[in-house]
Order: sequence, then structure tokens, then C-alpha cells
Amino acid sequence: MDQTALGRRRRVHSAEFKAQAVQVSQQPGVSMAAVAMAHGINANLLRRWVHEMAQPPLDAVPVSDKPVGFIALPISAPPAPPAPSAEPIRIEVRRGATTIAVRWPPSAADACAAWMRELLR
Repeated sequence: MDQTALGRRRRVHSAEFKAQAVQVSQQPGVSMAAVAMAHGINANLLRRWVHEMAQPPLDAVPVSDKPVGFIALPISAPPAPPAPSAEPIRIEVRRGATTIAVRWPPSAADACAAWMRELLR
């Protein structure tokens, strides 16, 4: 027995109605089921519309079929790193009435950082 014999027919929804329902369902924090219920449609139907609208149109040209050309872009040389300063690293630490002044050569900056970590533990 077909549906028309029972008095039921499929509803036809306009492209605008479908697009609006899909757009609302894609908002952050929105339940697809709630959107479907608010629009009087089944959630599975709304999911199908979302899937269909995510598919590229049949007449779309895939990117790989488009001609590919090489475009040479000028690239400038990266900036030179700053020259190491000749000035020594100077650190002054005060704890209460005691002051410690230390001078490190810039070439030993890693050792200076390790010493500071140990000192400040």
C-alpha cells in the first residue's frame, strides 16, 4: 500500500528553508535535534541536508583539475642574528643585608642561567 492511499504525502521544503535550518544548526552550542524539532522536521532529515550542503556541487571543478603554474616569489635573506655583545652578563642578587655581584662572559650564558636556577631554588 503506498502512502498516498493512506492520505500521507511527502512535504517539499524550499531551498531557503533548508539553508536556514542548516545555518541555524551549525551555530556553536546548538543541538541539531532541537533545531529540527523547532522547524517541524526529523533530525535525520536535517542531518542529511547538512551533509548535502557540505558536498561540492556536481559541476564544481576539483582543485587538482585546474592548471597549475609556478609562481616565483622573491625571498629576502633572513636577518642576521644580533652580534654577541662584548659586555659581560652582570647579575646582582640581594638577600637581606647581603649583596652578591657576579659577572659572566656572554659565551657562558647557558652556565649563567643554570647557576641562577640553582640559586633561586
